[in-house]
Amino acid sequence: MARILIAEDEESVRALVTRALSQDGHEVIATADGAEALEVLNREAGRFDLLLTDIKMPVMDGIALALATARDYPALPILLMTGYADQRERAVGLEALVRDVIAKPFTLAEIRFAVAAVLAQGKR
Repeated sequence: MARILIAEDEESVRALVTRALSQDGHEVIATADGAEALEVLNREAGRFDLLLTDIKMPVMDGIALALATARDYPALPILLMTGYADQRERAVGLEALVRDVIAKPFTLAEIRFAVAAVLAQGKR
């Protein structure tokens, strides 16, 4: 299956999504913010099949993480999550970098479907 990097500051959401995607057979590495995710991404030389990140996080938000990822690892698909309408608007204009923006709260079926759809599209 796929290697997925998650950046999500809410521990309960991070644990839930990690568990669901792991049960689907994916190898999941979960981080608590964008800076931590970027460290992992660089340490692993971008060897992931998907970056799944929240937009609003402390230290480094998901938009900054997406921009750094697209610059350094342009083939890596990016999927954003947010529970804030104003944050969703910040993703407008990033269509070339981001595959989709998932609104929180979401069901496990919705996040699984979104991840599967992005993985089915493959790398850029």
